[in-house]
Amino acid sequence: MTTTTSTRAVALSDLSAFASAAGVIDLKRLRSAGVSNRRAARLARPGGPWRRVYPGVFLIQDKPPTRLQLLHATIARYGPTAVITGADALRAHGVAHPCTDEIHLLLPHYRRPGSEHGVLTSRTARLPEPVVINGLPYTSPARAALDLARREMDPAAVERLVTLPLLWGLCDRAELVTELDAGNQRGSATVRAVLRALDDHETFAHGHALRILRETPLPAPQWNVSVCDRRGRRIGTADAWWDEVGLAWRYRTAAGPTDFSHLALTATGTVLMRCTPQQLHDTPKGVARELVRAYTQAARTPRPKVHAVYRSGTAA
Repeated sequence: MTTTTSTRAVALSDLSAFASAAGVIDLKRLRSAGVSNRRAARLARPGGPWRRVYPGVFLIQDKPPTRLQLLHATIARYGPTAVITGADALRAHGVAHPCTDEIHLLLPHYRRPGSEHGVLTSRTARLPEPVVINGLPYTSPARAALDLARREMDPAAVERLVTLPLLWGLCDRAELVTELDAGNQRGSATVRAVLRALDDHETFAHGHALRILRETPLPAPQWNVSVCDRRGRRIGTADAWWDEVGLAWRYRTAAGPTDFSHLALTATGTVLMRCTPQQLHDTPKGVARELVRAYTQAARTPRPKVHAVYRSGTAA
């Protein structure tokens, strides 16, 4: 193999076939490109065109790495057996959750990993089959949420984390329980208590709604809104709202004898589709058909003179 000790900067285009899509490259790939360790170190010096992220891992630009680039660099540093879990895995599956300070990796139990700033490693005898998303290996949503929850001490935070994949329709309680039973039991008592206390229908309603929507051709709605008139007065609420046609979908909001907001909504010309959490669970295909029918009806009628305001709560 031919290497070079020249300090002339390597053009990014010359290494595009060797670097990851995020612009991350390690020493093994550099050697394949004919770049020596010494030359890589010189290119990554202060003021040089590259940046060193971890030992033997470089970013072929002199800018702070993005979170995505850090994830690529971390996998390059710890090798192909590493799997990303926790908040980054949830985000990769589409869950709106803030990044944690550390990237959490799962490694085979026989590994003796080195310590890197900003990386949390957990060795496990039960390394999951990775879900590859955009070239990076992640755990399932259930495993990611549980790995986050096990590290929390606040029961309210544990409940929020455990319900995230449920609310986003990425798994059900059975998957969480199975994952919990199969894994390390350290820190699982609070998680187990939260799972026992969950209300099947109310907690999972949003997840069921998301799964139903994925089976329809409808565009994505706004979630959890208050519908107001032109003066800003609240008329009613919608769990999902299609602003372009004025369609409201209610599946969690109470519709008891004291709730007349559905009448106020329909009085404005808003098309309202109502169902119960039980119907979401028992007859998802029927709900999907009714939802498409309601959207079609709303699209054929003049849009009501109302606007939606986001309410605090679950959104997707």
